[in-house]
Amino acid sequence: MRHNKKFNHLGRTHSHRAALLANMTISLIMHKRIFTTLAKAKALRVYAEPLINRAKEDTTANRRLVFAHLQNKEAVTELFREISQKIADRPGGYTRILKTGNRLGDNAKTCFIELVDYNENMLKDKSAAKKTRTRRSRKAAPAAEAPAAEAPATEAPAAE
Repeated sequence: MRHNKKFNHLGRTHSHRAALLANMTISLIMHKRIFTTLAKAKALRVYAEPLINRAKEDTTANRRLVFAHLQNKEAVTELFREISQKIADRPGGYTRILKTGNRLGDNAKTCFIELVDYNENMLKDKSAAKKTRTRRSRKAAPAAEAPAAEAPATEAPAAE
């Protein structure tokens, strides 16, 4: 029976699914962004975010726990050196999933999953949007448009 087992099995056995998610997590850590199907990305987020959260505190115990899941020294080193510095003040939500449409062959929903702090384009857009945003009253804009609309109406009868 499968009582209280709500995660996506992805049509694989336990060992195959664990290997798939570990390899995808390694690729995400090394490349900062990977393209995959939406179902795999959602399963990866559940698997990878607790491991990324462990990197906030660089202890031997946390390194061993992460290495037990990933089995890749380069990925663990990258996670604890580079990524942990960028996510130090973030309370959670280390990954972002952006949908890219459907795949041509089998019409599967595709997306890319990326580490939030490594997308420079989105970081620039958010900082620029905050700087340019101002509050303006609504009464000033219609008052400026009203005289412009009345001016041609007063000139037309004078010409006839």
